[in-house]
Amino acid sequence: MNESMKSKDQIGASPMSITNTAVHIVDFLPVHWARIHEIYAQGIATGVATNYTCVPSLEKWLSTYPNRFRWVAMWRDAVVGWCGLSRVDSCCADEGVLSISIYVDESYQRRGVGVILLDHAIQESEKAGYWTLEAGIVSVNLPSIRLHQRMGFRYVGSRDRILKIKGQWHDMELWERRSTVVGT
Repeated sequence: MNESMKSKDQIGASPMSITNTAVHIVDFLPVHWARIHEIYAQGIATGVATNYTCVPSLEKWLSTYPNRFRWVAMWRDAVVGWCGLSRVDSCCADEGVLSISIYVDESYQRRGVGVILLDHAIQESEKAGYWTLEAGIVSVNLPSIRLHQRMGFRYVGSRDRILKIKGQWHDMELWERRSTVVGT
């Protein structure tokens, strides 16, 4: 079995030993999909990580995130997280704005993987000429809010009781990061 297809139980070592030098970001390859699917499903199961109720098909996922804007975090040749950037709208006036999705395997959260993924997404979006990244975050997803704050995102506002997840109403907060390099 290819290492990148292994489940978290097959990876072997404790995630406590993760360091920034051990995690590296690579472009998505189809062989990564099984782990991305598993990590996405973990997020959905929390009831606070996303407004999705099921993992999209590979085809839908690929059409959402353009080829140059989908990455995976690798540790010991295993996928431990993923990040994708998608267009917010097709209007010309907001052509410099992308929406970010970021998911980290539950066993590897709070170990710096999200910071590494988000930093990579920021750098790559700026290289491509995008001036704003935005994130829609369920208001009770405090780890995601803290991650985005740490990486320079600011709170814009919220849509009250817009999401009904597992029978419970949630607010969706909008967070954005304006580039200090592009569009200044």
